[in-house]
Amino acid sequence: MAVRGRRRQWNTGRLKPYAGRVGAYAGALRRRLPAGELGPVPALLGLAVTWIVFQALNDNFLSPRNLSVLSVDIVGTGMIAVGIVFVLLIGEIDLSVGSLAGLAGAVFAALNVNLGMPEWLAVIIAVVCGAAAGAVHGYSFAKIGVPAFVVTLAGLLAWNGLMLYLLGPETSINFSEDGLVAELTSRYFSAVAVTYGLAVLGTAAYLLVSLHDRGRRSAAGMPCRPVREIWARTALLAVVAFVSVYVLGRFEGLPLALLIFLAVIVASDLFLRRTPYGRQILALGGGVEAARRSGVDVTRVRISVFMVSGTLAAVGGLFVASRLTSASQVPGSGMLLINAIAAAIIGGTSLFGGRGSTWSALLGVLIIQSIASGMALLGVEPPVQFMITGGVLYTAVVFDSLARRAADSRGRG
Repeated sequence: MAVRGRRRQWNTGRLKPYAGRVGAYAGALRRRLPAGELGPVPALLGLAVTWIVFQALNDNFLSPRNLSVLSVDIVGTGMIAVGIVFVLLIGEIDLSVGSLAGLAGAVFAALNVNLGMPEWLAVIIAVVCGAAAGAVHGYSFAKIGVPAFVVTLAGLLAWNGLMLYLLGPETSINFSEDGLVAELTSRYFSAVAVTYGLAVLGTAAYLLVSLHDRGRRSAAGMPCRPVREIWARTALLAVVAFVSVYVLGRFEGLPLALLIFLAVIVASDLFLRRTPYGRQILALGGGVEAARRSGVDVTRVRISVFMVSGTLAAVGGLFVASRLTSASQVPGSGMLLINAIAAAIIGGTSLFGGRGSTWSALLGVLIIQSIASGMALLGVEPPVQFMITGGVLYTAVVFDSLARRAADSRGRG
């Protein structure tokens, strides 16, 4: 009996640290929610609810085929949404991204098809055009003082007109289905060694970067994540990566478009969180005057942010054109702009600046495209899809406003 009692006591002692950590995390979450620091929690819950509801209504929603199509459909809008995140982080808006996406496709098709220019050169020029347009918007806003809303609204009209001019009377230009741009959304990796190797590589890279960051912060005497939490996050990432590879592999394989999109998100996130320039962007979103007094070159940061937005809008436009294997006026119709902005906000980026992540673009566009995909499977009319997407966007904005109010009430707005 004594031995059994000691064994029970020893097991209880082993469980206490784990229970304590779980309690600490729960307590931290309770403190963060009233303070407005919701992070990606609402978006993750929204995505989970969306998938559960549509899977219950139609068994084909989470099928490998539908998920594969979904993983490619999100890329064009998602790329543009990543650029929108940069602009929202400084508390501004860019209304020109839809027109710039259409213009990039039109420039590429006009140069490649009409003038016979090599695809790779036409792609570079199309992306440079997006960056140049973003520079014009940023300079007009940061240097001349034109409100961002007005200058990008003017850009929306001007670049849309230029796109229509390049497309000509036919309003579309078809290009090769076997070319470089077409392969952006038609290329898949099906070899098991490649797909699972990429999953292992991504998981290992996350683990090494997290451990290195922990060691650096610990050596500097700064707060850092516990090693067990890093391993837990790595295990969760591994589960997501391997399940995704398995499911997508049951259809055509791992899409090249999805890999490029994830690479852009990771690179953008590291840029924002781990470089001095990225932290200047976040600081500018927290307050212009405070950022200026701390040494931030406000004009330079503002111009560069709009250049990033224009560049990624052009890249996203090429992916949209790749999906259609043609340049058309569809990207400039307005829905692409609305979906890109909605994706960034629904994913958790604040409209008020200073709070958000490029991962917001992925979460938000997944929710929007999942709703569209689920509605299409159910045969729901487009007007109903618009109403539902609008309701989701309204809910996200309400959460953002409440979070902002909670932060202001605690002196952190």
